[in-house]
Amino acid sequence: MLGVVSAPAASAAAPDITVKATLDSATLEMGRVTALHVEVFGTIDATDSTATAVALQIPDSLKSVIEVAGITEPEVTNLGNGRARILRDIIIQSFDSGMYTIPPVLYFADDSAYRSNETILKVYPVAVDSLTTINDYSDVVAPNRQLLDYLPDWMVKWGWWALLAVVIIAAAIYIYIRKRKGAAIIPAAPVKKEDPVDAALRQLGELREEKLCQRGEEKTYYTRLTDILRIYLHDRFGINAMEMTSTQIRRALSSHNATRMSTDLMSRILEMADFVKFAKVRPLPEDNVAVMNEAVKFVDDTRPAAAPEPPAPDSTDASPDSNESTTKQTKS
Repeated sequence: MLGVVSAPAASAAAPDITVKATLDSATLEMGRVTALHVEVFGTIDATDSTATAVALQIPDSLKSVIEVAGITEPEVTNLGNGRARILRDIIIQSFDSGMYTIPPVLYFADDSAYRSNETILKVYPVAVDSLTTINDYSDVVAPNRQLLDYLPDWMVKWGWWALLAVVIIAAAIYIYIRKRKGAAIIPAAPVKKEDPVDAALRQLGELREEKLCQRGEEKTYYTRLTDILRIYLHDRFGINAMEMTSTQIRRALSSHNATRMSTDLMSRILEMADFVKFAKVRPLPEDNVAVMNEAVKFVDDTRPAAAPEPPAPDSTDASPDSNESTTKQTKS
C-alpha cells in the first residue's frame, strides 16, 4: 500500500481536514482493475450528503492508460465533537504497462477542495505464450443437424401453431359429436361383470360370516338371502325374480329346463323366508344353517355345464396306409 497524508491545499476555512489516498495494490496486471482507497478526516458535517464528494482528475497525459471505472458509496463514521471520517473507493483500470504517478484525490467541502497525497502504480503486461503454442486452423466440421434444420423457416416458425390449431379443431369436433349422440366425452372403461354363479356364492359366503341369526336378526338374514337368489335368477336365467312373488318364482323355475330339477330347493327356501318375514316365525339355528346350505346347493346345481372335451384319438386304430403297408409286407 502506498499513501502519504498531505495537508489541505485549498480553503483556509477548515484547516483540520486531511485526505489520505492508498492503493489496494501497488502493482496491477494490464487490463485489470484496482481500488484507490480515499479516507477523509476532520470537522465534517456527516448529515450533509454534499460533504462526501471526492474526485480523481486524471490528466490528459494519463487518460490513455488509466481510467476511472467507478466510485463506491461513501461510508461515514461519526467520531464525535463535530468530527467524522469518510471512506470511499475509486475503481481505476489501466490499459498499458509502465510506472505511473496517480494525481491527488480532491475532496470538496464548503466550496473548497482538499488534496490527498499522490500514489504510484506499476502496471505490468499480460504474459503471452510464444508463437510455438499457436495452432493452425481446424478443419471444417459438418454441423450436427436435426430434423427442424431441414424444414423451411416458415414451417419452423408457424408449424407448432398450426399443429396446435389442428389439435384444437379435432378436439372440438370430437366433443360436438359425442354431445350430439348423448355420450360421455371421455368413454368410461368397460367394467368386467362378475360371473352370476361366482357372485351369488361370494355373497352367500359373506352373509354366512355376518352371523345375523346369532344376533336375532333373522328377518334381515332371510331378506338378504332371498334377494341374493332373486338377483342370481335374473343374471343367470333372465327371470325377473325381483318383481315376482314366491309362487310366481316357483312357476317360472318349473317351466325352465335348467332349473326344473332344483325347484324343490328354492321352494323350501322361499317358504321358510315367507314364514320368517310375514308370519314372524323364529326358526331354529339348524333351520338357518339348512336354508343357507340349500341356497348354496341351488346355485351349484344350476351352474352352467362344462363343455365336453373332444375325445382323444385311439392309438389302436391304424390308418389305411399303415394297413396297406402291413399287407404288402405279409405277402412278401
